[in-house]
Amino acid sequence: MSAADEPAGERLQKVLAAAGVASRRVSEDLMAAGRVAVNGRVVTEPGTRVDPATDEVAVDGVPVEVDPERRTVMLHKPTGVVSTMQDDRGRPDLRTFTDAYEERLFNVGRLDTDTSGLLLLTNDGNLAQVLSHPSFGVPKTYIALVTGAVKGPTLARLRQGIELEDGPIAADKVRIVPNGARPGATLVELTIHSGRNRIVRRMLDAVGHPVRDLARREFGPLKLGDLPAGRARDLSAAELGALLTLVRRDRSDA
Repeated sequence: MSAADEPAGERLQKVLAAAGVASRRVSEDLMAAGRVAVNGRVVTEPGTRVDPATDEVAVDGVPVEVDPERRTVMLHKPTGVVSTMQDDRGRPDLRTFTDAYEERLFNVGRLDTDTSGLLLLTNDGNLAQVLSHPSFGVPKTYIALVTGAVKGPTLARLRQGIELEDGPIAADKVRIVPNGARPGATLVELTIHSGRNRIVRRMLDAVGHPVRDLARREFGPLKLGDLPAGRARDLSAAELGALLTLVRRDRSDA
């Protein structure tokens, strides 16, 4: 058979192996066991061909990123860096980190210049669009060092909701971080799904506890962990699967 006569696409077991799921032989076993789906349909035939750029593949119900052209990176953005690819005021921007990659990466959402923490960089436009859209409401968890001693009634106010100039807002979860007390300050962990501008700082300021330092520790299912400030790493297959699960679920609910 000539190259022109070859069926389109790549063999599914080869695609799964390239994505790091398992060896080709084990991938064939997964398919035979009915554990692999393509575009929502279980596939058992080892000769099945797919297009990694367009077909959606899942193993045991968990999406797998099979397109080698797509890349998603977790960055621990330091303070002082602007969440843009080019700052017209000459401040440090995200090119400091994206220039190290062959792919043309861009940021998913933003972090204020004076806020550090988890920021996603990707060249997957669909992933970025869904995760950034206000209607999606991905939960984000922050650690804030605030002025003053935060008490239980203040936490209750944040959970119940407060009124800001651009409308009401409530924390999904909020707590005082144990052993985080400092003289004249409190360490607070707050989870919120709003993407409104400087929303965490404005919420805490509204209840009388201005933010001294703010860091985002979690974004949806992703956790910053011990990634040092100023460093970036590729997402693991499990982390990508968790993100793609959210994205595909959002699309199916639309």
